[in-house]
Amino acid sequence: MLAMLPARTAFATPDTVFFPSADGATEIVAYLFKPQTPGPYPGIVMLHGRGGPYSANVNKGCTLVSRTSSSVCNASGLSKRYMMWGQYWAERGYIALLPDSFGPRGKARGFGRFTHDDPDRADVNEKTVRPLDAEGALSWLRSQRDVVSNRIFLEGWSNGGSTALNVMQRRGAKTSGYRAALALYPGCGPKALLAPTLATSVPVTLLLGSDDEEVSAARCQDMAQRSITAGGKIDVVLYPGATHGFDDPGRRRQSIPGNRSALEDAMKRAIAFVERLKN
Repeated sequence: MLAMLPARTAFATPDTVFFPSADGATEIVAYLFKPQTPGPYPGIVMLHGRGGPYSANVNKGCTLVSRTSSSVCNASGLSKRYMMWGQYWAERGYIALLPDSFGPRGKARGFGRFTHDDPDRADVNEKTVRPLDAEGALSWLRSQRDVVSNRIFLEGWSNGGSTALNVMQRRGAKTSGYRAALALYPGCGPKALLAPTLATSVPVTLLLGSDDEEVSAARCQDMAQRSITAGGKIDVVLYPGATHGFDDPGRRRQSIPGNRSALEDAMKRAIAFVERLKN
């Protein structure tokens, strides 16, 4: 087991909460990982990828996830990746919130690889829809008494990573809102991002795999360089030999040596990134 992975092999089931998306129409279901130590806590909003937040073993059995549904897609069915990260943050004193953008809109099954042009993805897209869910999550966390309202961070994977970058783009140089953003293997092309240059003063870190088979690491590097030239605070880490989803703790992904080293470094780097912004 990697040194930085949570010590327990079994993950604790998170709490289920509900809050309104900033779209004004959708009630989002989300999963809350809380530290066992006394608060108040800094917060992390975690944005799932295009496969959705649930394990592939269970998400075929459900479509809609809501306050009244009895769907098999619930807190106990979350994928190992998000359970691992949620517990990782909680064990380090951060309250972590994982919103489900797909389930409340009848698409809990998520989407397969190379489906970006699927018209069924339009009403859960990462440019104009999912950023509103992230803004709703921010508002909800800031309303909680045990959360440090000026220390809330954003972490996203793949489609959720692109969403995180778009949240930063939408908020621009505003001083309120998310303190920083961490994007793992996001899409950085015109179909994924609102603009070719990220215009934000908020610190952003991109974690990319050199052997990513789904998105272009080079395109993300180009976007980052343009943004840095324009004054953005963006760091880029490229992991040699790492693929898309390099932090998936499952055996298949972790059988790739580049993924194993990338996962361990990404977890170390993530906590160091937010801890630098304590004040």
